[in-house]
Amino acid sequence: MGNVVTRLKELLSKKANQLDVDIEALEIMPDHVHLFVSSDPTKAPQYLANQFKGYTSRVLRQEFAYLRNRASVLWSRSYYVGSIGHVSEETVRKYIETQEKRS
Repeated sequence: MGNVVTRLKELLSKKANQLDVDIEALEIMPDHVHLFVSSDPTKAPQYLANQFKGYTSRVLRQEFAYLRNRASVLWSRSYYVGSIGHVSEETVRKYIETQEKRS
């Protein structure tokens, strides 16, 4: 799984650069990913989620054959999007960074 995690981080960074967004925090869990990005407000969160998920799914499944055999899709269609209006950026960043310790 380590190679997949390393490659996923690389792919997310590459896609963020292509989309002109900044990854503020990232935590990859066994069954989900926490991705905190800052973006131009004209980019819809749905668009960003779809871009990250579609790109990483396609490339990872091409590069790691066992991912093709595990399930018909790599990512589910669901995702959570929130803005940092009521909590600080620091609070969100700390939450994401401590997720691995909680599992």
